[in-house]
Amino acid sequence: MRSVAPFLAFAKKNQPQNLTPLIMKKLFFLLIGISLLAACGDDDSDNTGTGTTPKASKNINANPTLRPEYSRLEMPHIKGGSTNLVVVHSTAKNGVNYIVEWDGMKKSQRWSCYTLDRSNSPKNVSRWYAGSSEEQYPKDPDIPSAYTFDSDPYWRTGYDHGHICPSYDRLNSIEENKQTFYLSNMQPQRNVFNAGLWAKMEQIVSRTWNTNQFRDTLYVCKGGTIDKEEQILTRISNGLIVPRYFFMAILCKNSQGYKALGFWVEHLNEDHSNDNIINYVVSIDELERLTDIDFFCNLADDVEEATEKIVYPVSWGLR
Repeated sequence: MRSVAPFLAFAKKNQPQNLTPLIMKKLFFLLIGISLLAACGDDDSDNTGTGTTPKASKNINANPTLRPEYSRLEMPHIKGGSTNLVVVHSTAKNGVNYIVEWDGMKKSQRWSCYTLDRSNSPKNVSRWYAGSSEEQYPKDPDIPSAYTFDSDPYWRTGYDHGHICPSYDRLNSIEENKQTFYLSNMQPQRNVFNAGLWAKMEQIVSRTWNTNQFRDTLYVCKGGTIDKEEQILTRISNGLIVPRYFFMAILCKNSQGYKALGFWVEHLNEDHSNDNIINYVVSIDELERLTDIDFFCNLADDVEEATEKIVYPVSWGLR
């Protein structure tokens, strides 16, 4: 990692006398952000676009290599245990679509993770709708029936089927889009939240950041809190867990290197769609503390440390 000391020494030596402490504080964080981007740019991980960290890179917290998909950069560290399932959804034509960690005891997903890039972002089809003999939200065919509900647990609860990997992000093919409607990719969300603040956050990721000018690849992991009792809003009578908080962890790879940020938002029955999104930004380190999930564990350790420690919202267009 390139040291920030030369940048800071230059700033101190050339400090204009009429700058206020507030401006100097902003300059300080600006220089740190520049140095971190430079350090990330020096690292040669993932320059092939394969989504994996080269074997030569030091990485003490990487996922076990039980399956090649476990080494993908969007993957957080797998929780493990006999009832925690990692389900990889893919298509023959386009490969991995998205990945889910499913808690079979709680019958709830912990997260969905996926990528956004030049190849999977074209909008070639319309949103999938079930035929007369199909369910709009089908059971995940890759999860054993003992670990799922017998019928749609959202029915008549008053909660939306909240997509975690959004349908909008998978309009490349009808097969990919249909997979986003599996119940394993859902979390119960109040409508004012799902259609309001959460939708606004998703639009920033899917439309503002998912451009060829902004990213080579976006690595995204999202979900709702199901593990800590104080982070559970309620349990519906059928046993369905309603998270009190929702989160997004986003890693961007482009020509400058890597950068990352997180969103942490309370699941309120209030319209906060006009809020400034920057109010919900946290570092990945902070998001890991809140969720007990180790995000982007397959990054080389030096890159992971640099990108997860500091948030630089201006580089994401947030002010």
